[in-house]
Amino acid sequence: MSETNNLLIIVNNGMDKAYNQYASYVVAFMAKQIAGIEDVTVYYGPQGVVMTQEGKLANLEITHDIKELVAGQLDGVTVDALPDNLELLARFVKEKLGVNIVSCGTFNVIDGISKDLEDTSNMEDFIDPIKLPQAAQALLEADKILYF
Repeated sequence: MSETNNLLIIVNNGMDKAYNQYASYVVAFMAKQIAGIEDVTVYYGPQGVVMTQEGKLANLEITHDIKELVAGQLDGVTVDALPDNLELLARFVKEKLGVNIVSCGTFNVIDGISKDLEDTSNMEDFIDPIKLPQAAQALLEADKILYF
C-alpha cells in the first residue's frame, strides 16, 4: 500500500446529510493527528458549498453524548477538549493542525453565496474559495480522495 502524503476530502452535500459534515472533519482530524498525513484538504464541492455560508457549520451541534462517544474511541482526547459545534471543530483543524478548508468559488457564485470569485462576505472566514484550475489541481495531485 502506498503512503498518503496528500489527502483530499470532498464534501458534496449540505445540511440534509449532516453526518457527512461531521465525518469529514473527524477524518481530517485523524488524518493529521493520528495518521500524520502532511497535506489534508477539506473541499466543499458543487453541492456542498451551501455549508460555506456563515453560520451553517455552527448549527451542527456536538452534544455531550456525542463528545463522550468520540472521546471514548480516541486515545488522548477528552470530552472537555471537544468543541460544541462543527464550526469550532473546523477552526481547530485549520488553525491548530493545518488542514486546508476550501470551496468551489464558481459554485459559491452560482448559489448566490458570493457576488464574484473573490467575494467572501457571506462565507465563513476560515474557508477559502478556489477557482476551477485550483480545484482541478487539488483533485489531480491528491494521493487519496475521500467523498462525503
